[in-house]
Amino acid sequence: MPSALNPSFSAVNVPAFSRQHIADVAAGDLAAVCVPGFFDRPTLDRMTAALPRLPSVDYHPVRVAMTRFGPALNDFRTSDGVLRAEPYWADAEAAEHKWREADMQPDPTLISLEVLGKAWGSAVTTATIGGRPAFVGMMREINAGTLLHYDDIHLEYPGGLFDQEIVQQLTYNVYLLVPDEGGGTSLWQHRWEAADDVHRLRYGYDPRVVEGCRTLTIAPGRGDALLFNPNHYHRVLPNGTGGDGARRVAVTFFLGVTATGELVAWS
Repeated sequence: MPSALNPSFSAVNVPAFSRQHIADVAAGDLAAVCVPGFFDRPTLDRMTAALPRLPSVDYHPVRVAMTRFGPALNDFRTSDGVLRAEPYWADAEAAEHKWREADMQPDPTLISLEVLGKAWGSAVTTATIGGRPAFVGMMREINAGTLLHYDDIHLEYPGGLFDQEIVQQLTYNVYLLVPDEGGGTSLWQHRWEAADDVHRLRYGYDPRVVEGCRTLTIAPGRGDALLFNPNHYHRVLPNGTGGDGARRVAVTFFLGVTATGELVAWS
């Protein structure tokens, strides 16, 4: 059965993020909040001019085929939910070094964190693991879509991971390139339940897991910024076809609301 969540499940476009928007998405009272034109066209053009200077890797688990810059914590998780620390920190250090070398100006991650911190009322800090800051600011090109899935740091690392206690989680995306067709994000008003695992497809879930659930699809434009709650099942839809008009490139990271009311970030 679908989870019993707030009936106001919806997405809104707003001129700027506010503390209330962030809190409502984190609590599941809003499915998503989008700021159209978060970055303007000249700024986007300067940012995307640096893309060829960023080394990336092809990433092809069953859930998603994409080109990615920067490590994700989930890719260094053992089957029993423990971080493989040595390779993670090596990849994180290498990515930070390459990011500095690429010199993308302005820096979309820093600007995004500053804006979100001002909206929240206090600076966004980086989540730490044993006192060490996690990597923030992964860049992903997803053109073929993803399988249905959810993200939940508590289920992924049930023994805990961060020095901070995370009580709510959000996903932030800002889109440097978007396809002419497709590439939207679909969300369902349903969070993981133990019974869902009969529909598990290794890295994702069969669509039957969300049958009968309220759903919506958000198709951001180039330069838009999007906040949504990744504890809801979601997927990226495939792009259309046609050269650069078929590319979907986004800077992405997670936000966590801590037990002390702060915002922390990680990728």
